[in-house]
Amino acid sequence: MTALLEARDLVRVYEGRKKLFGAPVPVRAVDGISLRVNQGEVLGIVGESGSGKSTLGRMLLGVDPSQGGEVRYRGEPLPPFGTPQWRSLRARMQMIYQDPLAALDRRLTIADQIREPLEIHQIGAEADRRARVAELMRSVGLRPDQAGRYPHELSGGQRQRVVIARALATEPDLLVCDEPVSALDVSIQAQVVNLLRELQGKGALGMVFISHDLKVVRNLCDRVAVMYLGRVVEEGPSEQLFAEPRHPYTQALISSVPEPGRALDSRVILQGEPPNPARRPSGCAFHPRCSLASEICRADVPQLDQVGPGQMAACHHVDTARFDAA
Repeated sequence: MTALLEARDLVRVYEGRKKLFGAPVPVRAVDGISLRVNQGEVLGIVGESGSGKSTLGRMLLGVDPSQGGEVRYRGEPLPPFGTPQWRSLRARMQMIYQDPLAALDRRLTIADQIREPLEIHQIGAEADRRARVAELMRSVGLRPDQAGRYPHELSGGQRQRVVIARALATEPDLLVCDEPVSALDVSIQAQVVNLLRELQGKGALGMVFISHDLKVVRNLCDRVAVMYLGRVVEEGPSEQLFAEPRHPYTQALISSVPEPGRALDSRVILQGEPPNPARRPSGCAFHPRCSLASEICRADVPQLDQVGPGQMAACHHVDTARFDAA
């Protein structure tokens, strides 16, 4: 089956801050990532801040061009950024941003902003666009009387609903959601997550859901990819990965989520801070913080290997690492 979206060996390198009389230091924000999203599937991307999640999300849409590898949409290479072909394809691929207030134009009303993608892609006549805006507002739980309001006149949850409605205006096949609920209150988070689940359940909409909130990811996603310092260290079906994480880093992340009936002393406490991306450790980038690290971890980069049905992990000691997630 052809994937809705497929990334192969993506690489993105930024120039770090230049030292006095020195050359700029390269920072590998995304380092050889491959993944796929099938039609109607939700893929979660998790990891600490600075792991490259948001950069990867932009690369999947071609907003941040790859410096290595490629992205394919329905089996065809993604057109270069800014070309007419790329702009036309954006009607099928949309993004929901982390900060809805920054993503919205404060000078335009809510209705105008939801209608904007329809005008850009010349979808429907004027009457059809007005009807589509009303339908979208209703579907995301916004009232008709809010159509003439401006972003600053809405709550955070209402603004996020506007961003979702705008992203859905062109009836895309793929949504890339970059921390869409992190800035919202818990009650509003639940509303937005339920809305995304309902939208995904109505058709063949595929999603990439980027988040550091593991409870939300477990609740929403079919599969999960765990990132550490620009690389995927584990990937697998959501329930399986949460029940039996195989990489020590994944185990530490999952153990940090409070669970009823599980003692706090069962948490896996990582030592130290994430390494500087401009000074990536040799071998396995996680080895300075891993209790299982050995000489092979310091010398060789582990590759993603299958460790279970549909589950892969990049760890030299994957058979040694054991964690009770129950």
